Amino acid sequence: MIKIENLSKSFKSVNNTIWALKDVSLHIKKGEIFGIIGLSGAGKSTLIRCINRLEEPTSGKIFIEGVEITALDKKSLRQSRKNMGMIFQHFNLLQQKTVYKNIAFPLELERLPKKEIDRRVDTLLEYVELSDKRDAYPSQLSGGQKQRVAIARALANNPKILLSDEGTSALDPKTTKSILELLNRIRKELNVTIIMITHQMEVIKDICDRVAIIENGKIIEMNTVEELFKNPKTSTAKSFISSLNPIDENGLIDPKKFKGTLIRLSYLGESAKQPIVSHMVKKFDIDVNILSGNINQLMSTSAGYLILELTGNTQEINQAIEFLKSKDVSVEVI
Repeated sequence: MIKIENLSKSFKSVNNTIWALKDVSLHIKKGEIFGIIGLSGAGKSTLIRCINRLEEPTSGKIFIEGVEITALDKKSLRQSRKNMGMIFQHFNLLQQKTVYKNIAFPLELERLPKKEIDRRVDTLLEYVELSDKRDAYPSQLSGGQKQRVAIARALANNPKILLSDEGTSALDPKTTKSILELLNRIRKELNVTIIMITHQMEVIKDICDRVAIIENGKIIEMNTVEELFKNPKTSTAKSFISSLNPIDENGLIDPKKFKGTLIRLSYLGESAKQPIVSHMVKKFDIDVNILSGNINQLMSTSAGYLILELTGNTQEINQAIEFLKSKDVSVEVI
């Protein structure tokens, strides 16, 4: 669906050149929700703005359904952008226009007949559950309602791709959940491919199929969400996952403060339902102290982890670790 090849983007200042993206390559499948996560300044917003050419790449190529959009002229690009809707962090609604007018705006630019616009807007208002807000102004809406209007506007031209640039960052957790449920419904019912730019691991966990981690303009890790939770390879990935568990995130578990061997277990799906730790304790002559744990519900499965302190004979501890690995549990010695 979307193929990005060796994409780079630089910005020139008075004294030097700043590279926001460095040799980024991605392949996003049709109908999936693909997450791109990174800290502020990592380059994620620049990346999504290059996809629809709101930012012009310095080098590299972007293909959408086989068409190289980085090679399109302005007229062809305008046509291509009709297949891409965009959702922004702060909604970007026209404050002096009603909900109806905000959603109708892209349709009016296409000079569609008034009856067709009315029909389309009413359909979208019903879809995002805001039919009663048709004549309201943005100032009269909650944050979640504003984002629903923005989503309806993004869907006005029946796009094949929806780009969300921190679309839930300005919302409270309950409202975020409802917006993510709406986006997932859009993906399933309208077969829209969605790219989620975020710094929130909760968003990745709740809605994404695959995820890329961006740091200093480079993709440093990419995997399915399940595999990322089970076996994060970079310190940045581990940090994002740890952020879902306040105890681990705040560094309260310091290996130097414990006499035993500290291990972090990661497990998925069926592994989470098995009493594997209990079996390990019965099988090996070791003591186990549970320091921290959590289970996160992903799109299609659950992912959990435990931080354990193992004390006893070194050989028994090593055998216990190998036993855990044989049960399809990822083990990391902290």
